[in-house]
Amino acid sequence: MNILNIIKSQLIEVIEWTDDSRDTLSYRWPDEDKEIKNGAQLIVRESQQVQFVAAGQYADLFGPGKHTLSTENIPVLSTIYGWKYGFQSPFKCDVYYINTRLFTGNKWGTANPVTVRDPDFGVVRIRAFGTYDFRIVQPALFLKEVAGTDQNFRLDEFADTMRSRIVSIFSEALAKAKIPVLDVATRYSDLGEALVQVINPAVVDKYGLEITSFILENVSVPAEVEQAIDKRSSMTAIGNLNDYVKYQMGQAMANGGDSAATLPASMAMGFGMAQEMMKQMQQPAPAASGFLPGAAAPTPTTAPAAAPVLQVYTPEQAAQLLGVEVADVLAELEAGNLKGRKIGSAWRIAQAALDEFLAG
Repeated sequence: MNILNIIKSQLIEVIEWTDDSRDTLSYRWPDEDKEIKNGAQLIVRESQQVQFVAAGQYADLFGPGKHTLSTENIPVLSTIYGWKYGFQSPFKCDVYYINTRLFTGNKWGTANPVTVRDPDFGVVRIRAFGTYDFRIVQPALFLKEVAGTDQNFRLDEFADTMRSRIVSIFSEALAKAKIPVLDVATRYSDLGEALVQVINPAVVDKYGLEITSFILENVSVPAEVEQAIDKRSSMTAIGNLNDYVKYQMGQAMANGGDSAATLPASMAMGFGMAQEMMKQMQQPAPAASGFLPGAAAPTPTTAPAAAPVLQVYTPEQAAQLLGVEVADVLAELEAGNLKGRKIGSAWRIAQAALDEFLAG
């Protein structure tokens, strides 16, 4: 091999990269310490862009097509190297291929619950997850802030950073929206579209990326909140407890099952006994005679009427009087069917409220 062939083998004449992966964001073309010759061919395929970096500075950017590297089409590189009248000798330069296709189905989710204020449940912790699509729109900024000088920068290297950024913006946007947790499920698509408008300015300026689609798949609450929702929906479905007991009795009698009728009959008996007990408690006690037989009756005197005493019960006492579970009394109080007053976290129920409830 003569000296001309040796020199020629050290020059790069064609630069191209065929992406055989689905997760490569950027790829630094391996020059193997060779130099790029004047007039070399640069091939950029669809969904690719090529960023030249010379002497630590970002130079020319090339879109899809076949490009001949000459002074005319690398003006920034010519300025960096000081080629005032065109370059003739080979040069060294880092060549980065940027994948500009749409990366779809990227997962995001809250690693820890997000605390928000809810009009129905007060302060509640929620979890959320979904997917998003994105593409690179500013190659130079992406290389500077994200990929750096990585030879082959892949999606999984950036997934955690992107996920935490999205979760942070999602939490802030959801808190500002003040949407009740029970209504979030009906507004997944609206929330996704709104969040794209909030997330994009941050990720474009920070990473050179554009979020094209943001999908909210699920928002969940803690187990205790789910149980409270289930209880509330159950009581709404039952409606008036007296009517429900009568309905159960009627169903049991219609089916002819003695054992099936035992429970509703017992509950009804408990309601009846409680009503009779409260009636007796309301009747004035008989006056004691206070003198021996044969003695003269005392002269009646007019005594001031005693002030009525307000009978107040706790939910436990009311449940005992009614012959039902404490949870049933609490459910009726929460539903508003049984009137009571909540002092702090404790309920108190007046006698009149029980009478009104039993009267239906």
